[in-house]
Amino acid sequence: MSKWTPASWREKPAKHIPEDYPDTDHLADVEKTLSGYPPLVFAGEARRLTERLGDVALGNAFLMQGGDCAESFREFHPDNLRDMFRVMMQMAVVLTYGGGKPVVKVGRIAGQFAKPRSSPTETRDGVTLPSYRVDNIYGMDFTPEARIPDPERLLKAYGQSASTLNLLRAFSTGGYANLRNIHKWTLGFVGNSEQTKKYQALCDKISDAMDFMQACGVTPESTPQMASTEYYTSHEGLLLGYEQAMTRIDSTTGRWYDTSAHLLWIGNRTRQL
Repeated sequence: MSKWTPASWREKPAKHIPEDYPDTDHLADVEKTLSGYPPLVFAGEARRLTERLGDVALGNAFLMQGGDCAESFREFHPDNLRDMFRVMMQMAVVLTYGGGKPVVKVGRIAGQFAKPRSSPTETRDGVTLPSYRVDNIYGMDFTPEARIPDPERLLKAYGQSASTLNLLRAFSTGGYANLRNIHKWTLGFVGNSEQTKKYQALCDKISDAMDFMQACGVTPESTPQMASTEYYTSHEGLLLGYEQAMTRIDSTTGRWYDTSAHLLWIGNRTRQL
């Protein structure tokens, strides 16, 4: 067997990758540019997630993965990122309190752009165009111009992913995830529903417990786990040229890591299973 390299995939069939880029030299230039950009995540973070998933496999923790089916450029806004983050924080609190185990939080975010399609084309009103494969390939509008693959969209996807990770890191370690803010995580759209009342009752119990712990000298200041949380990113590794560009050698271990996310997967439809 030949030695593996990040480019080994190019010697094998690869499904769901556009083959109709009008300028393949432009695509190669963009991928080369991406290979010189900073990593989005770090190898040490990926190793820590591996350890946390080991705890999940042993039954010592829960795994919660959530997010959009696919991210878009149009809906990119800090309020949307905040709302998704606090929904996951709410769910994690309920799971932790009810199950008595920590929750490993993994978002389908900061890179979940590309997705496989059942058919390479779609037809509307007698017009057939390439199926929409999400924003890092081409536009959502059903026009011939929008459905031309544009390599520059890979650079925009990288930039949006970097901005998203920057905000998520601020949310998870900058005070927003402090358990003292648990009452502030309630989303406005749930209003005064029965679920809201149950969640508020749970928040009251946790707040009472924190008051007791504070009286005993256990505070978010003395126990960092109460003031912050670990939050990891994930996406399907579909556009292998992009993933190749983001794959780097970890200077501390000498091993290859895809630094576009903490966790990558290949779905069963992509694998044709």
